[in-house]
Amino acid sequence: MALKHVGRIASTRKKVGVAFRTLPGDAESCLVVSTESLSADEHDALMRCIESNAGQSAEELADAMDRATLPDGRNMLKAFHKFGKLSKQPTKNIEMTPDNKQVINLAELNQMIADQKGVTIAELAGGTATTPEDTKPAEDVYINDSATTESALTDEDIAKGYRSQANALYKEAAELRRKAEELVPTKKRQKSEQAE
Repeated sequence: MALKHVGRIASTRKKVGVAFRTLPGDAESCLVVSTESLSADEHDALMRCIESNAGQSAEELADAMDRATLPDGRNMLKAFHKFGKLSKQPTKNIEMTPDNKQVINLAELNQMIADQKGVTIAELAGGTATTPEDTKPAEDVYINDSATTESALTDEDIAKGYRSQANALYKEAAELRRKAEELVPTKKRQKSEQAE
């Protein structure tokens, strides 16, 4: 069975779960969880998350991780961030391994996905939030590499992440509604136009 979101670091062959395939403002980087850094119960919880319907249908694994819990009840994504389990890696250094036979470089996979969607890699990665209180995208809250702070998330960081996610979802929903109205106007709207 082929699985999305699983891969390895090309140079070491260490297995990873790919939480974000790209990062806003840094389309050539991704965010991964090294399975080697996890305890047995954390590893099993991550694998259940990846293999679940939610994990396999999620565009980014982090979306499913944010809805999953560890055996002790902690939110998986937030706990992995807090304890330094998420690390930033260049996409060219990650090989996706959906099964035992296929291997594809993540940078190449991202390019193929961007081509299919008719967008650039930068557009696939997304931009930054546009409102003043949401100056950084949600993914930035979880980045943990040597250049970033190792401190735990504050309530303010989490709130900013939620606001940024909400803003992005609101804009996407509005765009989808607009497209739907162009295709088939709602009945209520049609009746009001007929009344005129």
